[in-house]
Amino acid sequence: MATCAHLDDLAVKPPPGTDGCVDCLVIGARWVHLRRCLEYGHVGCCDSSPNTHATAHFHDARHPLIQSFEPGEEWVYCYVDDVAFEVSELIPSPSHT
Repeated sequence: MATCAHLDDLAVKPPPGTDGCVDCLVIGARWVHLRRCLEYGHVGCCDSSPNTHATAHFHDARHPLIQSFEPGEEWVYCYVDDVAFEVSELIPSPSHT
């Protein structure tokens, strides 16, 4: 399994800021899937969504780790190391919907 040193940098896993893409909600846009920043809690839309707010948040804030914010999905992606992995025992998936 691939690993990422950035996971060790996270002291506290923040709660999500919203149940939807915070930036899409402001502009009235739609999203395909949601991703949560594990450093800040920012919820943004995925790269399949028209506005790609999760990746934009990474470029603005330089927070490397996102988790799928889809119920039942347990994966994390590191933008810096370009690696995805499951960490279900560390960071539970969301239970929204």
